[in-house]
Amino acid sequence: QDLLVAQSIHKECPEKHLDIGSRIDGFVSNVASFRDIESLDIRKILSKIPRVIFKQADITNLESLTMHNINDGYCDSISCLHALEHFGLGRYNDPIDVHGWKIGFKNITKILKKNGIFYLSTPIGKQRVEFNANWVFNRYTIINFAKECGMILKSLIIIDANGYKTVELTNENLYKLVNENYNLGLFYFVKNI
Repeated sequence: QDLLVAQSIHKECPEKHLDIGSRIDGFVSNVASFRDIESLDIRKILSKIPRVIFKQADITNLESLTMHNINDGYCDSISCLHALEHFGLGRYNDPIDVHGWKIGFKNITKILKKNGIFYLSTPIGKQRVEFNANWVFNRYTIINFAKECGMILKSLIIIDANGYKTVELTNENLYKLVNENYNLGLFYFVKNI
């Protein structure tokens, strides 16, 4: 996921890319090898890495964002890789809130400019919360909620033990994923409002 999204960002060349909660020693450092990147995390990051601007903030709390002048239409590209599934579960000292992931997702769409790209990876399969770990989402939960937030799905890549494959976006192909227990879904959304 780290390399796939970094390559896409390199190709798209956004004006401002903001990452939310992704791995610093993976994705963020990959992107920082060729461009500036802002990294937003609920955890305090003390490391100084060239081309990485760290901001400690909680994406589920608008006041936390406004402290850093992060507001509507802040950037034209956002990534949140393997992080959304933890929002609201308290694993990273965030407040417990069953709707934490929805709040975070809505706030992400608010700070993204129209026609901006949102790269999201999260576990997908039979929907559940795995104790003290993360959500696993039904892929339609993510796709339908994104649509409610004004996002259009442009691409879905499934990553599993065998590698990765791009899913043709048909109802039949998406339905096949319902009975899978666990995969990593890498969604590429575009904001259309």
